[in-house]
Amino acid sequence: MGRRKGIMSEGFKEELAKELGFYDTVQQEGWGGIRARDAGNMVKLAIEKAQSQMIDKR
Repeated sequence: MGRRKGIMSEGFKEELAKELGFYDTVQQEGWGGIRARDAGNMVKLAIEKAQSQMIDKR
C-alpha cells in the first residue's frame, strides 16, 4: 500500500519543527529521522493552532 500525501504543507511542518526544537534533525536526516514523540507533538501543535484560528474567526 502506498503512502498518502500529507495534509500539512512542507512549510507549515518546518515551522512546527522549528517551534518544537527538532528542525535540525529534519534538515540532517529528513522527516524519517524524527522520533514518534516529536511527530505526535507536531500534530498536537498543528491541531491547537487550527483550533485557535477557528476561535479567532468567530
